[in-house]
Amino acid sequence: MRSHQSSITRRASTFVSAQGRAITNVRSALGDAIAQLEREHVPSAALAAELLLIYALRRDRAWIYAHPEQELDSMSLEQYFSLISRRASGVPTQYLTGLQEFWGLDFEVTPDVLIPRPETEHVIEVALERLGIDTPAGTSRRKEPFRIADVGTGSGCIAIALAHELPAAQIIATDISAAALEVARRNAERHDVAPRIDFVECNLMDFPLHGSRSTGHESRSLDLIASNPPYIGRQEAATLPREVRDHEPESALFGGETGAEIYAPLVAQAAALLKPGGSLVLELGHNSAEHVLRLLDSPDWTNVTIANDLAGIPRIASAWRNSN
Repeated sequence: MRSHQSSITRRASTFVSAQGRAITNVRSALGDAIAQLEREHVPSAALAAELLLIYALRRDRAWIYAHPEQELDSMSLEQYFSLISRRASGVPTQYLTGLQEFWGLDFEVTPDVLIPRPETEHVIEVALERLGIDTPAGTSRRKEPFRIADVGTGSGCIAIALAHELPAAQIIATDISAAALEVARRNAERHDVAPRIDFVECNLMDFPLHGSRSTGHESRSLDLIASNPPYIGRQEAATLPREVRDHEPESALFGGETGAEIYAPLVAQAAALLKPGGSLVLELGHNSAEHVLRLLDSPDWTNVTIANDLAGIPRIASAWRNSN
């Protein structure tokens, strides 16, 4: 990664743009930050500049635009342009602010976890449909609590969103990364669902035989298995945006040389752990839909469907476990 030199300089107690203009207030700080990010070809430069200013000033967007002439002290300016410089070098905005919204909830994110994407919210939508949820409030056709596994939980966004929608559900959330599980635990505590989620360090669903509150590892005991697994091929690494390639955790990104290798063991484990009529919901990687459909074309599975995202891209594969 090439080094980045900020175009903002500090002269005595004054910050000065590359064009020699004094940066003193909200308007001038935001304008010069956007220009700096655009010069470095940062995606969504204006949004990144806004979010980092909101974070640096501990204000909201409404305040920022209601007070464009508000004078900023040198400490605030120094913090803000330090953040802008790091964003210009490729560090994702979410890792700078430590937050990302998912399913209407704020999640802590660190470089130990994948940044939750809006597309992954389709996993929640399909999972709730498969469980027969009748209303957005989470009522169901049945009274007993659901038993759910979130495989490769990362920040915990899928497990926590499902726990939020299903107040009685018992969830086991797995990840191969101990550091990711620590972030997920903090997020569960943030949203008051920690007592109902058991976080387990393991590969996929290779549950340990002890040390778990949950008995979700028992054969044919789960109502739902949901996963946004690593599905990018290592052969594609050079094509990824620098924000992803250089900053997000490899273990959460890469699912083998082609990216599709992880689905076969995941589908096989799901067949052993789901109840008859239980649901499997998987996020799909680029061009992986046909591969996953072939894996689900067996007597173990029925009612196999593919759901597209808002861009029309095949995004979610789901199926019911057959009763055989």
